[in-house]
Amino acid sequence: MFTKRDRNEVRKIRHERVRRKISGTPEMPRLCVYRSLKHIYVQVIDDVAGKTLVSCSTLDPQIKGQLDELDKKGAGKLVGKTVAERALQAGIKQVVFDRGGYIYTGRVAEVAAGAREAGLEF
Repeated sequence: MFTKRDRNEVRKIRHERVRRKISGTPEMPRLCVYRSLKHIYVQVIDDVAGKTLVSCSTLDPQIKGQLDELDKKGAGKLVGKTVAERALQAGIKQVVFDRGGYIYTGRVAEVAAGAREAGLEF
């Protein structure tokens, strides 16, 4: 009998494969997305220094009140815009997009679209 791998385990393998190819530098940090069932978390990371430069999530107090009338995709777009605005304030204009092993559709794509709308370059 075959045993099927856990979906999250397969995602982690995919994420490791992607992470071998991309890395965040001080000039061009990595925009990393993590998606849970209820929330979405986005960080801008400098892998050379090992530090998170900017972060935002649906649990952030600044945007938590705006999420009442939005669905999950709308919340992803709002988080993308917010993290892009914070990154621009920190002097970050270009990032490498790390989809975290998730398929580039739905909430992950909306985060990228929101960040692009706010002025962040991928």
